[in-house]
Amino acid sequence: MFNPSREQVRQFFCGAWRKHRERAVLEGAEVTAADLIVEHPEYHALLENPELAVAQDFTPESGQMNPFLHLSLHLAVAEQISIDQPPGIRAAYQVLRGRLEVHAAEHAILECLGEALWRSQRDGSAIDGIAYLDCVRRAAGA
Repeated sequence: MFNPSREQVRQFFCGAWRKHRERAVLEGAEVTAADLIVEHPEYHALLENPELAVAQDFTPESGQMNPFLHLSLHLAVAEQISIDQPPGIRAAYQVLRGRLEVHAAEHAILECLGEALWRSQRDGSAIDGIAYLDCVRRAAGA
């Protein structure tokens, strides 16, 4: 299982954005990452400064959303939808897409994924995939 460090995650997103801006060849997950970053112009300046991006802390106390957490969750959701894991997430996403734009539909799923991760960390347990998918289905109205 791939378990990148905080620095590696940040360098990945900065590198994908740099390649996108330079019109260089993007590989694998960089393609999705660059597409996600395009949808988040509020992160562009940070991603164009890799030294700051790697060093900066984003704490709940600062009131700032961690852009790397946000983009990572987006990347996870995109992967889940592409492989339909957990089974049924792609169908729930399609229901969401029936009434929401792509980005808003992804954000609805992100909320559920964030909650599932928080519960898992709080309880010291594995992610409850059933509860996660139920949350996504409720968001979809399915």
